[in-house]
Amino acid sequence: MTTISLNASAINRLDLSAAEQVISTLQSDPGQSEASWVKKELDLTFSVDYPREASDPRELSEIPEIRLWFIRLDAQYPWLPLFLDWKAGELGRYVAMLVPHQFHPTEGIQYNPEALEIWVMRRVFLLLQWHQTQGLEGTSRIKGLTQMLGYELDDAFFALLA
Repeated sequence: MTTISLNASAINRLDLSAAEQVISTLQSDPGQSEASWVKKELDLTFSVDYPREASDPRELSEIPEIRLWFIRLDAQYPWLPLFLDWKAGELGRYVAMLVPHQFHPTEGIQYNPEALEIWVMRRVFLLLQWHQTQGLEGTSRIKGLTQMLGYELDDAFFALLA
C-alpha cells in the first residue's frame, strides 16, 4: 500500500506536491517503462489530516477546501482512480470528493444518481483515450471501475468507441 498524506496547509494552498511526489516515485521505478507502470495493480490511499471543531459533523468529503483539492488532483491525474485501493473503499471515498452525495447511517454513501452517471461516463471516455495513448489493450480495468460504482457496461459499448 502506498499512502498520499495531506495536511491542512497543502489542502488550503491547493498544493499537489505530496501526490506528485508519490506518483513520480511510482512512475520512475528503475527498469520500468511507462507502459509497464500503468499495467501494475497499485493500491494508493489517502491520509487526510484536516483540523475540525469537535462539534463539526461533516465528513471530509463535505468540506469544500478538501473537495477542491481533490478536484484539482483529478484534473491533473484523471487516470488515478485506476490505481486506488478499491478493496479498502478508496475508490468510493475518492469519488465522494468529486460527486455530490449524502451519507446515510445504514446505507453509507448515496451518490446523486445523475451526477454519478455523468462522472462515470466521462471517466470511461477519459480512461479509454488514456489507455490508447499508453498503448494499452483491453478494457477490463475500466469495466472493473464502473462495476465498483454500480454500472455494467457491455462490450458492445466499448466496441462502438474503438
